[in-house]
Amino acid sequence: MAPIREIINPSTEEVIAEVPSLGIAETDVAIGKAVRGLEHWRKLAPAERARLLRAFGAKVYEHNEELAQLEVKNSGHTISNSRWEANNVGDVITYYAGSVERLMGRQIPVPGGVDITFKEPIGVVGVIVPWNFPMPIASWGFAPALAAGCSVILKPAEITPLTAMRIAELAHEAGIPEEVFQVVTGSGRVVGERLVTDPRVRKIVFTGSTEVGIHIQKLAADHLKAVTLELGGKSANVVFADADLDKAAATAPYSVFDNAGQDCCARSRLLVQESAYDGFMSRFEAAVKGVKVEDPRLDSSEMGPLISAGHRETVQSFVDEDLVLFRGSCPTGSGYWYPPTVIEVKDPAHRSIREEIFGPVVAVQTFRDEEEAIAMANDSDYGLSGSIWTSNLGRGLRVARGIETGALSVNSHSSVRYWTPFGGYKKSGIGRELGPDATDAFCETKNVFINTEI
Repeated sequence: MAPIREIINPSTEEVIAEVPSLGIAETDVAIGKAVRGLEHWRKLAPAERARLLRAFGAKVYEHNEELAQLEVKNSGHTISNSRWEANNVGDVITYYAGSVERLMGRQIPVPGGVDITFKEPIGVVGVIVPWNFPMPIASWGFAPALAAGCSVILKPAEITPLTAMRIAELAHEAGIPEEVFQVVTGSGRVVGERLVTDPRVRKIVFTGSTEVGIHIQKLAADHLKAVTLELGGKSANVVFADADLDKAAATAPYSVFDNAGQDCCARSRLLVQESAYDGFMSRFEAAVKGVKVEDPRLDSSEMGPLISAGHRETVQSFVDEDLVLFRGSCPTGSGYWYPPTVIEVKDPAHRSIREEIFGPVVAVQTFRDEEEAIAMANDSDYGLSGSIWTSNLGRGLRVARGIETGALSVNSHSSVRYWTPFGGYKKSGIGRELGPDATDAFCETKNVFINTEI
């Protein structure tokens, strides 16, 4: 019998569930089931596969509140965020249900015959997701994979498996066979690595740290296994003097403190033009101190706790107290709380500028002009997301084209829309998720030439 892992509520530090921590043998059984499920799923008529996915999406919508409440307990997300995340899962499944019957090849003009291409499912897909956004990130992997005709094994993070397990139950209730969509719980070192190294698994989708992503890519290379890697970030929020400073300052806290800063898209570097510094920072301080950090079950809560005591210690290790400009507030007592914190950093080599903090800490720097802003934004190993605030849309577009990052917003902090591609440059990852072409990442393209001259 597999050992049991206790699941902790990060708001209260109470045990809320016990989940099996599977080993290699159980993972091998799951892979064998997925191979069998693949043969059924890939041969299913596209209309039927689409119908089952639509039914799956409808089930998720129906159980939105249940999933949201479960995420609040397991991950410490605010209830408003959790409701959005559960709804996003339904949206993503429904969106890719619409792609099933539109997944098609082409006829290519060639001399001497007819040439046609087919889109065929790549095979069994392992989707390995992190603890910071357990629901939506899982769906970004499994929904297009299922739409493409692949079978899926979803491995949630050890500490946040509860919503993944429930979503799989909803899939089965909707009629998707258990062998087609499974959840395996356990450690990344055991279950995750088995999925990566087993040749029966043809593709890995991984979201997590850059260090683990590099390790996965090395392991996958032994089998030339396809990977999509969405990794770390150190995104910049660039504020020019001609921006609407009221809006830029009012929204800036949520670009980095949303989900307690546990977000690879967090704008944890705040670059402010020198001539706007005083005016922006006075507004920003008021906004930061107004963030409501409280019990995530409350509708009024805007930020919950960090995921664990160990992670709170890691976040604190980035903060030199003599660099702190100001802080917000947070509860005391039980729970892994940490206040929204703003530091000012002059040294571009400081680790708070170079490394991903993954907590509610933002480092402020100043720049002189457009050229320096682009250079500072690009002075990073990462390139996932970012924001540009300016009233000059020509400047906004120039700076967006100049910054080496995968998802930018001008006068906005939005990073992810399921209609549009998402992914990073440099050490922020390989490949793209979401958008109209995501199903292609789970397909092989087969080319067939038919000689018509005989």
